[in-house]
Amino acid sequence: MKKVVYTLCFAMIVLSCSNKKQIPDVSSIKVDLKIQRFEKDFYSVDTNQLDKSLQILYQKYPEFLQDYIYNIQAWEPHTDSVLKYCKFFIRDSFYQSMYRYAQEKFKSMDDIKGQVELGLKYVKYYYPKYKTPTTITTFIGPLEGTGNALTNSGFAIGLQSYLGKDFPAYHTSYIADVYPEYKSRRFEPQYIAVNCMWNIINDMYPQKNTGRPLIEQMIEAGKRYYLLDAFLPTTADTLKMGYTAKQLKGCYDNEKGIWAFFIQNNLLYETELNLIGQFVNDGPNTPEISQEAPGFIGQFIGWQIVKKWMDKNDKKTLDELMQTPSKQIFDEAKYKP
Repeated sequence: MKKVVYTLCFAMIVLSCSNKKQIPDVSSIKVDLKIQRFEKDFYSVDTNQLDKSLQILYQKYPEFLQDYIYNIQAWEPHTDSVLKYCKFFIRDSFYQSMYRYAQEKFKSMDDIKGQVELGLKYVKYYYPKYKTPTTITTFIGPLEGTGNALTNSGFAIGLQSYLGKDFPAYHTSYIADVYPEYKSRRFEPQYIAVNCMWNIINDMYPQKNTGRPLIEQMIEAGKRYYLLDAFLPTTADTLKMGYTAKQLKGCYDNEKGIWAFFIQNNLLYETELNLIGQFVNDGPNTPEISQEAPGFIGQFIGWQIVKKWMDKNDKKTLDELMQTPSKQIFDEAKYKP
């Protein structure tokens, strides 16, 4: 494959390239979001009377406690097993220290609550019939487990996944194997609102990419980033895409060359999973293009194509965009960076 010469300079980073972005006024839209600090109640239980303590906890968190035990922790669905694993998890020195660290880092959730509330206002603006979550429940769970989920009881936020990229436990050999540096650098509090909106998008539009050619998968990803941008219009594109500022600027600086790479190598209609996976899956980089090119670079090109199409179809709603076949978007966008 021909490679792109990926040139990066150190000029001022542009975090959002669209000068035409129209941000609606959502100040009058009401969103009531409640914060529940489950981890505080969980780590306050009496492990010598655990059965009774869990009953009390269940009265306060009837839905979430079930999710926590059986989905987040994945404990065996037997009372004795639950009590055994629960006692171990609460008393474990590693998770106790993590709990204390999280309490210090997240003394207040007000800023995060405000960011998520603002995102939900935009969700309500564009999708007034969608039932938005009313609670954020925070917890401490397995470090290699769930960090952000949308449950029947609302958003579930695993604080163990947002303790800052320099948190020592993220760099232990075991966790580094599960979450290499390109992933753990995103374990920052500012990603909480982004991941919450991703859960909303996935709830609205479940992924259906299996078997599609590369260009359609890229555009499907681009649709979702367009939606995310609509829900978080003032959030930096680096956070929305998971790129560093240097990577994102490199993509814009080399957009023409990246597109030429796909054209020259006849990749647009490729369906072979191992071949296209390197462009539509997360990773530290895309070496087929350049060592400096970020992973999942297909999402960047897909987003640019979708923006081009929406510029030509500015009366379309977001739902109409999501329902439009990706091949139609590609044909009509006439994308030429």
